[in-house]
Amino acid sequence: MAQQRPRPSSGYWYAPEPDLERGLDVLNALRDYRSAETAMRRRTRDSMGMNETDLIAVRFLLQAEQAGERIGPKDLGAKLGISSASTTTLIDRLVASGHARREDHPTDRRALVIRPTTDSDTEVRATLGGMHARMMAVAAALSDADARAVIDFLTQMREVLNQDEHQAPPVGTTTQGATGGTGPSA
Repeated sequence: MAQQRPRPSSGYWYAPEPDLERGLDVLNALRDYRSAETAMRRRTRDSMGMNETDLIAVRFLLQAEQAGERIGPKDLGAKLGISSASTTTLIDRLVASGHARREDHPTDRRALVIRPTTDSDTEVRATLGGMHARMMAVAAALSDADARAVIDFLTQMREVLNQDEHQAPPVGTTTQGATGGTGPSA
């Protein structure tokens, strides 16, 4: 597969500075990856006739099933960050489409367990199996040092994204702008 050099930044966020070129290339490559992943998820949803929330729910149910965990409606709603009414509607959709089933909880007669169907597991594996195998081949080919660098980078990027952008920095500290300039905080 031919290696493509990431496209240069549009300059929207970052002024052209030689010191930022490598960082811009990395961020552009990351954006390209995210675009490709988004397109793949759209194709998967279309292929399976599901929306994004349904697909995430099925993946969560399959992972829980594999781990031997019992998932109830409240667990599913909490995982997805949706209301109990939306969770009920979601479960109704998944049951109607054959992707999940409701079962009585084995020890709590008041509770339900939501489980993925065997057909759901088969469909997900058929739809995504080849792509996951290709992704694993690329990841497994990394050297130990390269794998550690990728893991560290992605962990740091996740931490940056999890920071509350609207939280004011402590008074008296400085903030760093997108092009590296600093200024006093409020």
